[in-house]
Amino acid sequence: MSKPDKPYRKREIAGHTLSPETQMMSYGYDPKLSEMSIKPPIFLTSTFAFESAEHGAAFFRVTLGQAEEGDPEAAGLMYSRFNNPNMEVLEDRLALYDGAEECCVFSSGMAAISTTLMGLAHSGSVILQSTPLYGGTESLIRKFLPNYGIQSVDFFAGAHEDEIHAAADEALAKGEVSVIYTETPTNPTNDQVDLNVCRRLVDLIEKKQGKRPYLVVDNTFLGPVGQKPMELGADVVVYSLTKYIGGHSDLIAGSASGTTEAMAQIRGLRGYLGTNLDPHTCWMLLRSLETVKLRMEAAALGARKVAEFLRDHPKVNRVRYLGFLEEGTRDGDVFKAQSSSAGSTFAFDLESEAAAFRMLNALQVMKLAVSLGGTETLICHPGSTTHRGVDPELRKRQGFSDGLVRISVGIENPDDLIADLKQALEHA
Repeated sequence: MSKPDKPYRKREIAGHTLSPETQMMSYGYDPKLSEMSIKPPIFLTSTFAFESAEHGAAFFRVTLGQAEEGDPEAAGLMYSRFNNPNMEVLEDRLALYDGAEECCVFSSGMAAISTTLMGLAHSGSVILQSTPLYGGTESLIRKFLPNYGIQSVDFFAGAHEDEIHAAADEALAKGEVSVIYTETPTNPTNDQVDLNVCRRLVDLIEKKQGKRPYLVVDNTFLGPVGQKPMELGADVVVYSLTKYIGGHSDLIAGSASGTTEAMAQIRGLRGYLGTNLDPHTCWMLLRSLETVKLRMEAAALGARKVAEFLRDHPKVNRVRYLGFLEEGTRDGDVFKAQSSSAGSTFAFDLESEAAAFRMLNALQVMKLAVSLGGTETLICHPGSTTHRGVDPELRKRQGFSDGLVRISVGIENPDDLIADLKQALEHA
């Protein structure tokens, strides 16, 4: 856990709390440690020398949970599968942005999600999940984790509290509920999971089974800039850092931030599985964190203009943009209560898959590609790409239409994006 007892981990000045966007420039790093370099160098090393045999032994005892009296609180640098200076600075800053106690970074978003779920669940237990989820997560929970004795029960992301309680009762009938896993807003339909309901459900399940389940939230769509699940009761927040936090479509990474108790289990499994992140990618993410707030705010402004254009276009049946949710509706009230931005990724529906393909093939500025949260606008047809592995009947139950298109607006001039969509929609 990051300790605010060193000058380079200072969080306030004369009673003034420093904001995350300021802390991303320097928190967790002291130039004195690296020849006065303003930016951390890249530590391309597999292993680290110990000051003594005793130090090495103590570090490994701490890492393996076998600490003895007199051992340090945290292991020093040992081996880059466990820790590395670039990794430690990145984890400090991500934890700070999320308001978490600790953070672990991983080789991909799915590495973060799979390590988190396998670290917190166990054979014979049940994951209570909202649906829809990102296609890879959906397939992991439904198709692969049952091979390890981990079952699941789902509830629709937009369900009311009584429906979610019914799903919880079904899960409890199958076994111990170890994890409540949610993604909000959902990918790609932008449905809202009520995290306040989930937090109350954690307490209810604890009373019924005598053990508290972990609440895990995938916050990739809105990021730490637009939503703070830790403040809403989450134990762990997971990200595909590839998306907004990385933000330049040039790296693959993931993270999990959360409570010390939950992260101890996740960190331990990461060490055994080797799903850690390499130093160079950690360094690239440190660069990206310096501008994540600026990029996400600029993209959100452009997204609103694009969404308004699509809403008024005769060939577009529906626009699933968070900024259009009305106060007084279930989704509108949930959005207002737990989010501070509508983000820049949303879906819209055309008449058919064929119409969607014709429109996508006619685009000239936007990039026809999977992923989201980059500086450039990315657009795709999820039903045939990112969510292809999800059963078609399940997709239909989740609210997919054949002509659903996902767009992640970048930081280009939105007028240019609108011109591109206008000419492409002629072909739909």
